Amino acid sequence: MTDLSAAHDDAVTDRTRLAGSAYNGDRDLVARQSLYRWQTPRYDLPGLVAERLGGVRGRVVDIGCGNGKFIQRLRQDRPDLSLLGLDIASGILADVPGPVAVADATRLPLAAGSVDAALALHMLYHVPDIPQAVRELARVVARDGLVVASTNSDRDKAELDDLWQRAAGEVLGVDRGPARISLSARFSLEKAPAFLGEEFSRVEVVELPGIIRVHDPEPVIAHMASYRAWADQHDVPFDATIDRARTLVADHIARHGAYEITCLGGILVCSR
Repeated sequence: MTDLSAAHDDAVTDRTRLAGSAYNGDRDLVARQSLYRWQTPRYDLPGLVAERLGGVRGRVVDIGCGNGKFIQRLRQDRPDLSLLGLDIASGILADVPGPVAVADATRLPLAAGSVDAALALHMLYHVPDIPQAVRELARVVARDGLVVASTNSDRDKAELDDLWQRAAGEVLGVDRGPARISLSARFSLEKAPAFLGEEFSRVEVVELPGIIRVHDPEPVIAHMASYRAWADQHDVPFDATIDRARTLVADHIARHGAYEITCLGGILVCSR
């Protein structure tokens, strides 16, 4: 691992940064979630998760529940379930329908075998010790229970990585600037099955490919700007790079009619 990637890993997993800046509210998370409005095909991710829990009865815990998008859907679709939301960032829990608690994924405040399913959706890449978090998932879920995780591919939104390097290069006066930080790289769709397979004998990967097509730069720029909590990790003036990216996207739309981003995320359904 290079010094740069080690520094990025530390930044992606730093609890003070996560709780105090990145997720002290849900503005930036909403900006990242909102970009998918322009994706084809449209995936109803909360609906897909609810569907996977069709055979589950009893208690479900959403670990790293964020702004409660999945809990809200489950409360609507599955009022029979007993739901608990956990997150390390107290600020983002403010509007999540309770019960909720502040908790660390590597030290869950739950008894062994006490839940019938656990969700770990787009969050395990933020955990410093991923194998320990997976062990905790296995510990708290009943023997016949389910774990549903989600993440993005290493190839997800490659166009935004290229856009960032082009914009950063123009700001710095070089051909291409430094790469932007990747949040999901530590637990990507390619790496996740090996981590989860240490504790679960069956790991089903459901890939969710799509194309985002926008006719206005702002959804793309809001998504890129949502990485502001990691601005110090980019080795380039963050706001200037965002502004330059806006101009590049606007120019592309003027020439081609739209700006396209290739997406690949997925869910992983784990059982013993």
